[in-house]
Amino acid sequence: MRNLAPLPKALLLMEALGGLLVLGALLLANHWLPAPTGIDNKTLATALLTTGILLMLPAAWLMMWRTARAMAPQLFGRTDKKNHTRRRP
Repeated sequence: MRNLAPLPKALLLMEALGGLLVLGALLLANHWLPAPTGIDNKTLATALLTTGILLMLPAAWLMMWRTARAMAPQLFGRTDKKNHTRRRP
């Protein structure tokens, strides 16, 4: 079976950036990281969390799509090209 894990570099970069944004949101929500003046901690943490999740969604969607295509090729109009013949004993 083909390895489904390799992702394009752009998606890996988006995934890493999204993870950093979610981590920043966690640090802001717990007051471990100071927010810039004039911006509320809660508002900034919410914005960072939402943006981080949105950046991580394309990689998750691609992995789900590849897994679905590998598990059920008939649903996507693909068939195995291997000839499965059964031998008689």
